[in-house]
Amino acid sequence: MSDVIASGVLDGLLESLSRCLDLESARRVAEFRIAASVQERVDALAERANEGLFSDVERAEYEAFVNASDLIAILKLKALRTLESNPGA
Repeated sequence: MSDVIASGVLDGLLESLSRCLDLESARRVAEFRIAASVQERVDALAERANEGLFSDVERAEYEAFVNASDLIAILKLKALRTLESNPGA
């Protein structure tokens, strides 16, 4: 499946999920930041990728981080949209 199609499928699935968020949950999702230790691991894997030193296990781990990041980014955007459509709440 192409990245564009996969992104569209993910967006559609998360649209339904985002409608389940109350305003407090939407705020918490919008403010979510990954832990520093996780970011350090992602950075280390990215550096190894740039140096061409990836093992198969590291590649799979890095791809999992990228996929999770995509999911989180889309959900955060949807949470922000929820908050923007309820400015007085």
